[in-house]
Amino acid sequence: MAQSRRTELPKRRRTGTPAHGSPVAPAHGHTGGPRVLVDREGGVATLTLDRPDKRNALDRRSIAELRAAITECDLAADVRVVALRGAGKDFCAGLDLDELIASADLPPEENERRALELGEVFLALRALPKVTVAVVRGKALAGGCGLASACDLVVARAGSRFGYPEIDRGFVPAMAMTMLRRAVGEKTAFDLAATGRVLDAEEALRVGLVSRVLPAETFEAGITKLLASLAALPVSALALTKRQFYRFDAASFAEGVRVGAQVDSLARQTPDFRAAIAP
Repeated sequence: MAQSRRTELPKRRRTGTPAHGSPVAPAHGHTGGPRVLVDREGGVATLTLDRPDKRNALDRRSIAELRAAITECDLAADVRVVALRGAGKDFCAGLDLDELIASADLPPEENERRALELGEVFLALRALPKVTVAVVRGKALAGGCGLASACDLVVARAGSRFGYPEIDRGFVPAMAMTMLRRAVGEKTAFDLAATGRVLDAEEALRVGLVSRVLPAETFEAGITKLLASLAALPVSALALTKRQFYRFDAASFAEGVRVGAQVDSLARQTPDFRAAIAP
């Protein structure tokens, strides 16, 4: 992905310190400031949705800034892991309600174009050749739950809540449906989409919406440790793992085996592999 254009992100694009060590993620929420804050430290880029007064709801500006930040992380050679989190008490409450209401008066073509703006964020997170981690505390609902699901790992603080309650507003979690079905299976996905029921972190872990649940009292320390351990892993091996993993989405079993052979061959040529097997 545009290897020749790789650069380094600025170490900090906001005032203050990274959120990893604080008991609560930062809550700035300046009306005129950026919607997405970017911090970089130790090979980890942390993207923080910064609308705590709106529970980090995604308006079009937030979506555009998030898409741009993901592109920056892709081009930054020193970024090995990308963490996505929300400022304040919640991860993300979904789409901005004011924009959602206003969209009822827009032509279908315009609404489809706007929906694809969020879809492009989901696709960018999957295509990024670096591990992405959704760091969830509080609520991850509707499009916010979809945003978490688009990441490679979802790590939840005990007490967090996940779900797709769009049905309660006569709406459909359409943009996240494909990820939801793949994550939890047909029957559970239909249950969640059709009833709008919200799961606690432990049940979300059990059905497959969440990768890990960490205790509230050690959550930030656990996140810091996990991100550091991911950043220390061989970059090429992780990139190949992710590439193969998501190529299976559209592959038959036979195609999956052939893709596996291709990735196996590539992995054997990487400097990381050669260094690992060197006498």
